[in-house]
Amino acid sequence: MKSTENPSYESAFHIEPAEVMTKLPTQFFATLVQKVNREISAGHDVINLGQGNPDTPTPPHIVQTLQESAANPLYHKYSPFTGFSFLKEAISKRYFDDYGVKLDPETEVAILFGGKTGLVELPQILLNPGDLCLVPDPGYPDYWSGVALAKAEMSFMPLRKDNAFLPDFGSISESDRKRAKLMFLNYPNNPTSATAPLSFYEDTVKFAAEHGIVVASDFAYGAIGFDGQRPVSFLQAPGAKEVGVEFYTLSKTYNMAGWRVGFALGNREIISMINQFQDHIYVSLFGGIQAAAAEALTASQDCVQELVNRYESRRNAFFAGLSEVGWHADKPGGSFFSWLPVPKGHTSASFADLLLQQAKVAVAPGIGFGQHGEGYVRVGLLTSEERLREAARRIGELKIFG
Repeated sequence: MKSTENPSYESAFHIEPAEVMTKLPTQFFATLVQKVNREISAGHDVINLGQGNPDTPTPPHIVQTLQESAANPLYHKYSPFTGFSFLKEAISKRYFDDYGVKLDPETEVAILFGGKTGLVELPQILLNPGDLCLVPDPGYPDYWSGVALAKAEMSFMPLRKDNAFLPDFGSISESDRKRAKLMFLNYPNNPTSATAPLSFYEDTVKFAAEHGIVVASDFAYGAIGFDGQRPVSFLQAPGAKEVGVEFYTLSKTYNMAGWRVGFALGNREIISMINQFQDHIYVSLFGGIQAAAAEALTASQDCVQELVNRYESRRNAFFAGLSEVGWHADKPGGSFFSWLPVPKGHTSASFADLLLQQAKVAVAPGIGFGQHGEGYVRVGLLTSEERLREAARRIGELKIFG
């Protein structure tokens, strides 16, 4: 009698991924998360300063708008492919009020499923296999992901302390200037926390126009500037909209990381391409989330100022603690990160491991952001002042800094 059991094809059937899957960069920070979770599972009290996830809730008035909007039948249907006009108008008004930048809501604004989505989409929209993209080093690793998906190539622009962690366009080779079609910038910067002056963006526009390079300004931390200084938008530079776009997200400004709301702003041709690309992938954000996002942008911005004040107070408390234990570094001018030099005799990875294992303090090794991140660790100001002071105290007990 023949068996009625289903035959097994396990030995013969093999799923082969597309080549592009093998080219994607390794997620360095997945390893860090695993290390931290092992320490926590072992019962240790870990102060996790290695993450970039806002630690306080979305302001109540934004949450309330979503709750009310969720009951609106209009939003139970497909949203317009390019998003509701009311949200694009709210974005344009916020940019004009904050930066004096005029944007046409329908032609110069694209709504994104979070800022990361736009940053990964853009290389696929603009680059062909073998094209060159200029990326900052150290920089946000997802720039690399978009370039890999486009089967393009990267040339790294070193960010060094002696140049205020700004790229030196004069040091870019003639061959890279000719080949490059796209350049990523990010200020306030992740991971270095550096900020960029308007003069830098004016130089950027000139460089990009001369060499036919599209500029992608990642302005994720655009609302977070300290010591009374508001970060400068790339779009404030004359001619910026002719050569590029800026990416903005509500994740950091309004503690809406899980809501996945971002925008691309600027050059009309690029905005049109982004919308066209997304037409093939998405049907825009849930309308209730768009209504809540518009509320965030148009209501009182007191919650944003309170958030900035909180991060600045945390920065001051943490750096006071670091000074007491002898770990000296420049205070960040923006973002919610600090970029700290590792002591002699350590790599960024070995020092991060030491802090986690012996002080139960997690930090992100600079090497995870690129070769020029070596020699530093990134610390997130994403816990209470009390915990930040405790982290500094624990580090001091290791007697590393004298």
